[in-house]
Amino acid sequence: MESAEIRRRWLSFFEERGHTVVPSASLIADDPTLLLVNAGMVPFKPYFLGESRPPAPRATSVQKCVRTPDIEEVGKTTRHGTFFQMCGNFSFGDYFKEGAIKYAWELLTAPQDKGGYGLDPEKLWITVYKEDDEAEQIWRDVIGVPAERIQRLGMGPNFWSMGVPGPCGPCSEINYDRGPEFGEEGGPAVNDERYVEIWNLVFMQYERGPGQGKEDFPILGELPSKNIDTGLGLERLAMILQGVQNMYETDTLRVVMDKATELTGVRYGAEHGSDVSLRVVADHIRTSVMLIGDGVTPGNEGRGYVLRRIMRRAIRNMRLLGATGPVVAALADVVIRTMGQQYPELITDRSRIEAVALAEEARFLKTLNAGTNVLDGAVTEAKQAGSAVLAGDKAFLLHDTWGFPIDLTLEMAAEQGLSVDEEGFRRLMKEQRERAKADARSKKTGHADLSAYREVADTSGTTEFTGYVTNEGEATVVGLLVDGVPSPAAVEGDEVEVVLDRTPFYAEGGGQLADQGRIRLDSGAVIEVRDVQQPVPGVSVHKGSVQVGEVTVGASAHAAIDARRRRAIARAHSATHLTHQALRDALGPTAAQAGSENSPGRFRFDFGSPAAVPGTVLTDVEQRINEVLSRELDVQAEVMSLEDAKKAGAIAEFGEKYGERVRVVTIGDFSKELCGGTHVGNTAQLGLVKLLGESSIGSGVRRIEALVGVDAYNFLAREHTVVAQLQELVKGRPEELPEKISGMLAKLKDAEKEIEKFRAEKVLAAAAGLAAGAQDVRGTALVTGRVPDGTSADDLRKLVLDVRGRIPGDRPAVVALFTVAGGRPLTVIATNEAARERGLKAGELVRTAAKTLGGGGGGKPDVAQGGGQNPDAVDDAVAAVERLVAEVS
Repeated sequence: MESAEIRRRWLSFFEERGHTVVPSASLIADDPTLLLVNAGMVPFKPYFLGESRPPAPRATSVQKCVRTPDIEEVGKTTRHGTFFQMCGNFSFGDYFKEGAIKYAWELLTAPQDKGGYGLDPEKLWITVYKEDDEAEQIWRDVIGVPAERIQRLGMGPNFWSMGVPGPCGPCSEINYDRGPEFGEEGGPAVNDERYVEIWNLVFMQYERGPGQGKEDFPILGELPSKNIDTGLGLERLAMILQGVQNMYETDTLRVVMDKATELTGVRYGAEHGSDVSLRVVADHIRTSVMLIGDGVTPGNEGRGYVLRRIMRRAIRNMRLLGATGPVVAALADVVIRTMGQQYPELITDRSRIEAVALAEEARFLKTLNAGTNVLDGAVTEAKQAGSAVLAGDKAFLLHDTWGFPIDLTLEMAAEQGLSVDEEGFRRLMKEQRERAKADARSKKTGHADLSAYREVADTSGTTEFTGYVTNEGEATVVGLLVDGVPSPAAVEGDEVEVVLDRTPFYAEGGGQLADQGRIRLDSGAVIEVRDVQQPVPGVSVHKGSVQVGEVTVGASAHAAIDARRRRAIARAHSATHLTHQALRDALGPTAAQAGSENSPGRFRFDFGSPAAVPGTVLTDVEQRINEVLSRELDVQAEVMSLEDAKKAGAIAEFGEKYGERVRVVTIGDFSKELCGGTHVGNTAQLGLVKLLGESSIGSGVRRIEALVGVDAYNFLAREHTVVAQLQELVKGRPEELPEKISGMLAKLKDAEKEIEKFRAEKVLAAAAGLAAGAQDVRGTALVTGRVPDGTSADDLRKLVLDVRGRIPGDRPAVVALFTVAGGRPLTVIATNEAARERGLKAGELVRTAAKTLGGGGGGKPDVAQGGGQNPDAVDDAVAAVERLVAEVS
């Protein structure tokens, strides 16, 4: 049975039994604690925590998941993988243990011609929590599983919680006996390789308190409403139904390995080392395609780093198998065709997925050979020095210059018996990653415990947003936090977070900045609102300070936004939609939105593109946008089902999570997008849109920045003033300016060349004097010194080689000259053949000098170059070279 059929049967079975089919959520987790969705229940987490009301009492899904903690083990074993699909059925206060157990047994054991999976009941073993008498009784007395095939286990394997205070409960796992060839008998308590878990039933019936680990926490009592969360690993069931040894031999992964074999000539099963590489390629390419399909692009942070790491690991393993050219196109094609049976959007979005994947491959292949050589050199250097550790600065160089993720460096170094100074590497990367994520997270949630917001939601419900129809209105204060702590009151000068029962303030989201304004209480108190966020779905938190009076919970208030600012933001947001559509018209569907920010009078728009957008195309896009403005198209918003929105052709943003009912913003016959933001009523209200330019912000992602309305006019007015000033300076008409200025720059460049030539001649004129003044160090002619600051590296190299050439070839010679350029010291060192026969090698001498200068360097034995950070250390570096020459000579 193919994987696509396993998935179809699962959804069909539970839909026929009253479950609402929930499409797989994006792999981009809608959870600040997760980079990627790593479990089937993640999209349902808000329902289990009571943050949101479930859409139905019963639900089912097949969720895409990615886990990467054990990425180094992928391929080495047949049990580790990064992408998997989790089939789940969920009950929110509806059926409980008996219902979940009956459904599981029926689906697994029903004949295949009756819609089931047709597993032999005699091969199914059950585990239950050691204290769960009820579950054991149901399995034994209701289902009829013999008592000898039911085993009780402890909290570790058979009790579930989220790791934080909240719902928890016992589990019951269904295991399949694969037979004696997989080890000793005795059930899953003895051998989990033979008795492989295929389905886990979680019975959420208790509430737990705070504590550490999987077992050290108190059970506070029973939940008022008991829930069911189950998960069946699709790949594991496919392994059983397809009669193969492991998940890599199932239909969706074996085809990728077969394609890798076709490309390299290396057969799976021939040798352990190549088998590991083939499994790495199959797993990582499939995961890469699924991540790109959900809008992830390669980068150096967060989920982008995860994608880059696994893609580059796959590409390198193809090289280890013997591939010499690009391979990703052929491998990705197999994944798209195979997984597209289950996820048709992969086929629809093929061109964008391939463009992102191929761009990342091309980028890595440019540096892979050079980076590998650098790594090999660093490994050799470390071993020669008697060290078992690769220096942190070498790892940083590989990351920063050659694009090697640190994990790839760790893996490649380990293959050669070295560890890596990770602490040194992390220190050199200090300004990256976590700080940016922490800043973003603190902005979104402030510093308050989320439970405070959830308590407001439980007590007073969600915040009603009235801002689509009004800029101000009456409200009641239903929640108040002072300095992140819940409080019944706040006074003048306090920093507060205020929750109203209804509000015209737009909470930041969908790329649109939050509204600002004032909240005035009937008591006369005034709150200046600077920001609005939704740390918990549906609860708008107004952040600001008390300007006058006292604010109390329960007080009546009048909330009013800064209407002028809102209008400016609305113009920017509508302009973003026009830009998105115009770009898609010009570049195709690959120009999908990857992010945006709509602020007063300006916006930025991020989109997918493997290369820079030509200036002519950008000009055409700008013209198209402004032509639409002149058509005075109406902007309308309508709420409809997600399915109807897709049928109507509405564009959805990657990574966004949408409910069953969505808001669709339509701009005439030009644009239609899913959007919860505020907009103008007619395109004529935008006035003017000016695109300032586009640039790269990451692998395969470009950014356009633009101005709207008065801001755009002011920009063009300033440009006009500059053009007028240039006309006066060069005495020409506007259309003549490019040619005249180009001519001036050409003359300036020619003059600079002449100056450079004169300066170089002056530097080289010193060669004869330097050679004549060579020191004799134990028979070696040694020339050292500092040439005039500002000498370029190229000129310094020429001078060193010229000096070396003036010393008789039969006399050992070392030339080591230094300069300071741009505030940083430089050195070039050359040796002749007679010196090298004495063991004097330029590369080793440069490393000594560069280390003294606070930097690094390298090169060949005859000539090498280096530099550093400390220009004051040049004299010390000269002395270090002289000492080394004396020691070796």
